[in-house]
Amino acid sequence: MTLNTDHNSASMLGIDYGQWIKLIVYSLLLVNFSYYIVDDLNKLSHTYHEGWKWFDWTSAFATSLDESGWFMLLFLLELETYVLSDAAFTRFRIALMLAVRVLCYLVIGHAVVAYTDHLLDLFNRQQHLDTTLCSFVGEELSFTRNLAYWVLDAANCGSLSSDHVFFVFSQGQLVTDPSGMEVELELAWVDLVEVLVWLCILAMIEMQVQLQDRGITQGRLLVFAHIMKLTLYSVLWFICAYWLYRGHWVFAWDEALWILGFVAIGMNLSQWRKEIEADVGASRQT
Repeated sequence: MTLNTDHNSASMLGIDYGQWIKLIVYSLLLVNFSYYIVDDLNKLSHTYHEGWKWFDWTSAFATSLDESGWFMLLFLLELETYVLSDAAFTRFRIALMLAVRVLCYLVIGHAVVAYTDHLLDLFNRQQHLDTTLCSFVGEELSFTRNLAYWVLDAANCGSLSSDHVFFVFSQGQLVTDPSGMEVELELAWVDLVEVLVWLCILAMIEMQVQLQDRGITQGRLLVFAHIMKLTLYSVLWFICAYWLYRGHWVFAWDEALWILGFVAIGMNLSQWRKEIEADVGASRQT
């Protein structure tokens, strides 16, 4: 794999400052990926029960799988828009990249299904009125609020919540009070909206790649894609602010890094577009 020789603004090390920034962002995203694996494992320890099916297992790691899918797509887009030259796109490489892309779409599609299933599970929760949290001791439940989990026992049930209304969900493994359920619903909606927004951004980027691959650098479709991406990135920044509001600093940090990562792809596309227009201008002069 060789660096695209069309990009001639390189430094002595073959990578300009913009590329160093991209490498730093991508590396930090990889570090965050390990955090999500640990986070999914922690949630698994509170939600697992005998009788789980295949979808239950994959749903437990929906976030980690989703991140891995996006990593591969980001890597492919970096190859397509910066690293590989036109001559490097052999039939085999094109077929291989297409197969990987389809696999990534399936993984991300699974996340959409898993997040939707979780949201429906919250709507179908079991409500318990005029009771106390200590009445659930012995039922092997965990209390949850704002993505924190506690194994429920006689020592902590009185301090975790003094409410008299509780909701049991996640196949009867988790319990929370009304304030906790409000946060659970908010988080579920945010997860679903977030992945759908990212898919829309990806669709706009794919449109730009396909158009520029055909030598098209101007037109209403490209303007539409640019405006849509700016609008969708604004939605993601609002989601980032929500994570901060809920105290999830790592999620907010990760969201910001992903935005920067895809903005870098947009910079690649912009540089590629300038090169196409320069080539067209040079060919007209000759």
